[in-house]
Amino acid sequence: MTNQTFEQLKKTYESGRTRPLAWRRAQLNALRRLVTENRDAFVSSAMADLGKPAAETVLMELNLVAGEAQFVRNRLSLWTARHPKAMHWMLQPAAGWTIAEPKGVVLIISPWNYPVLLALEPMADALAAGNAVCLKPSELSPNTSKLLAELVPQYLDSEAVRVVEGGPKETGELLKCPFNHIFYTGGGHVGKIVMCAAAEHLTPVTLELGGKSPCFVDRTADINVAARRIAWGKFTNAGQTCVAPDYVLATPDVAEALAERIAVAITEFYGEDPKASPDFGRIINDRHFERLCKLLPVGTVPPEEPSSPLVQVASAVGAAMDMVGRRFNAVTTGRGGAGEMAGSANNAAKPTAGSNMAAADDGATASAAVEPSEIHKVPGVFDLAGRIVCGGKVDRAARYIAPTVLYGTSPDAPVMKEEIFGPILPILVVEDAVSAIRFINKRSRPLAAYVFSRDHEVRLTFERQTSSGALGYSLPLGHLLSSRLPFGGVGASGIGTYHGKAGFLTFSHVKTVVTKPQFPDTLRLVYPPFNEAKAKLFDIIAKFS
Repeated sequence: MTNQTFEQLKKTYESGRTRPLAWRRAQLNALRRLVTENRDAFVSSAMADLGKPAAETVLMELNLVAGEAQFVRNRLSLWTARHPKAMHWMLQPAAGWTIAEPKGVVLIISPWNYPVLLALEPMADALAAGNAVCLKPSELSPNTSKLLAELVPQYLDSEAVRVVEGGPKETGELLKCPFNHIFYTGGGHVGKIVMCAAAEHLTPVTLELGGKSPCFVDRTADINVAARRIAWGKFTNAGQTCVAPDYVLATPDVAEALAERIAVAITEFYGEDPKASPDFGRIINDRHFERLCKLLPVGTVPPEEPSSPLVQVASAVGAAMDMVGRRFNAVTTGRGGAGEMAGSANNAAKPTAGSNMAAADDGATASAAVEPSEIHKVPGVFDLAGRIVCGGKVDRAARYIAPTVLYGTSPDAPVMKEEIFGPILPILVVEDAVSAIRFINKRSRPLAAYVFSRDHEVRLTFERQTSSGALGYSLPLGHLLSSRLPFGGVGASGIGTYHGKAGFLTFSHVKTVVTKPQFPDTLRLVYPPFNEAKAKLFDIIAKFS
């Protein structure tokens, strides 16, 4: 079935059907109608899949798809036109230009966390570039996947745009087909599988992955504004956003106050009981719910009902031993680094734009060794995960995890070993911006990094000495919302970009075209045989080149 789909799309593309600008504009107009005329259906499907609030679906998905389709449609004439390029004077008379042509049949594999946005926004860019498109929505958001499969053929050209539903089996079959481009959004593990499969056909790929996006806050920031913006960026979609702040690095003079102020912001957003709030979502499935529960401090989450009293006793003993072990590790870690921490506090230097601090290699991992002077041990915090400032409540049946802030988290905690992708925000106390940058650069390069500081030198240092897909000053998620800014990762957080013109170019091949009149044939001067006169001419040319 998947091979038949590919062959149909290939036949349509090779017929030239998708190339005319009129066809592209018609598809982009239809895509806008698809999301605007079926708003309630998409809201319902996102609610069923993720418990996503209606406002989030409209603002963070439907409106962005409609905006992207209109943005690229209005600029097609400019982007598809010939762009003249100067030719070398030796070749004159001659002319050159570039022109963007479609890549062909492209595959878009979308994730579950923003099941409409991350399926249809890259599709808008692919259609603008004149490609035939195969969309594979995530099986983990089945209601939205089914809705897309029903609506796409009703609005778009069914011979040039197809939706293939299914799980890993269907995805694997699609990856065997020789697509001209593969666009994948999701985790790094599957990203490697996609890249390996693409290599079989030398197919170019765009990988939109993720990572642990850090957020630095110092005393120059407005703590109230920083807290609200961090809370919004983190807990939108219940933390299941690839560019959400994953953890906070705060200086000692603001860290605890920031943690408490974020807790206040959570109450302002979602009320005293976020579970009852219509504006807070749920975790996608049981597997991710259980994964997130293991990142919380020991004893926070009650275990599932054991099957016998003996198992109950064993579970209680195991949990107690785990807690003692974590506290012992936390205490010994704090003692080992106490002297160095004190020295660091006395000798902290303000970062300068000229200091030399290179980003880590792509192979860096979240478990990289950390110098004791970089992270402060918070007195009275014994669990590596930190102290719960707010949240920590869960409901397995509803797949609900309350917006949770952890203060005094250790870099060795499980919550710091992987991308969280949920409503848990650890706050680590870091000596200063230099230490924060050193901490960040020892890890894989993230999809985004955020800085809340009004110190120009600190901001400039982050810009020059860290590497991430994007950098936001006092603004989380901002680059995700703009069609004028390229969106993408670097290193382990992704390959390639999209949105607006960047997306159009991702799905295009920019072809170089040159022309030279046959008369006069000035190239005769460089044809063999190469005699002494021509040698002198070459010397003269070299002097002017």
